[in-house]
Amino acid sequence: MNDHNIVFLDRESLIANVRRPGFSHSWTEFAATAAGDAASRLAGASIAITNKVPLRADTLARLPDLKMIAVAATGTDIIDLAACRERGIVVSNIRNYAYATLPEHVFAMILALRRNLLAYRADVQAGKWQKSDKFCLFDHPIADLAGSKLGLLGYGALGQAVARLGRAFGMDILVHKRTPVEEDGVRNVSWDELLESSDVLSLHAPLNDQTRNCIAAPELKRMKRSALLINTARGGLVDEAALARALTTGVIAGAGFDVLVKEPPPEDNVLLNLHLPNFILTPHIAWASTQAMQILADQLIDNIEAFVAGKPANVVA
Repeated sequence: MNDHNIVFLDRESLIANVRRPGFSHSWTEFAATAAGDAASRLAGASIAITNKVPLRADTLARLPDLKMIAVAATGTDIIDLAACRERGIVVSNIRNYAYATLPEHVFAMILALRRNLLAYRADVQAGKWQKSDKFCLFDHPIADLAGSKLGLLGYGALGQAVARLGRAFGMDILVHKRTPVEEDGVRNVSWDELLESSDVLSLHAPLNDQTRNCIAAPELKRMKRSALLINTARGGLVDEAALARALTTGVIAGAGFDVLVKEPPPEDNVLLNLHLPNFILTPHIAWASTQAMQILADQLIDNIEAFVAGKPANVVA
């Protein structure tokens, strides 16, 4: 007899070996699932696995057998956590799996922008170097990271990993979070100082009612004109239209984004159509190194096994 019916709603979102749990169960997986199909596909399931398929209150109300939601990601804004608490559904997420890949992606963006690599690459492709009367081109400013200020909104495992790389580059670390950080080499600052002093501002906060659009036109105007904004956290942290205007008009020097408010984005997304050398947009892949995805897959099943053993891990609801 199968004790648990497990349904993975979007298996194709995870390119890794997902081992089967070490207890009696049935397993069903779908490559992808539309939000409207989630309830029918989870009918009779006791454990749901989802990466980006939303499970809202109306869907959960149709799933009386559901006991656990295993989120194959860190962010849980796709889940109605309040409804889960009301129904006694345990929600577990993935933690500390992208400790190498995401910080590396952050600094790939920072370095490309601070050294104007996209602009110089375009110059070479356009033949400007070949026609130069000097051995090199100086058409775009290049700035070192050493001695500059790296501002971090949020200081969990990923923010801390980004800070370690920043220190290795000789950057001064500024952190803004609710509880002060007690750590050598880190300076706790107010929100105002974070905006006004950071040469690079990297976002590592969750998306909730308090953080939604925390970077909008007023905040962008308070940043240095030479500053960079990096977002590998959640698209909703930043007002996309305001950012587009800021980049187009030179309010800030550049931005690197791996996330958008709606994913995949519609064709008319203002950032998708922002073709500027000081803006880098990647398709939500900062987390997705081969190594990180395998760590995620292993922890996903660890979470499920811990729940079935009566010792839920990484619980958010």
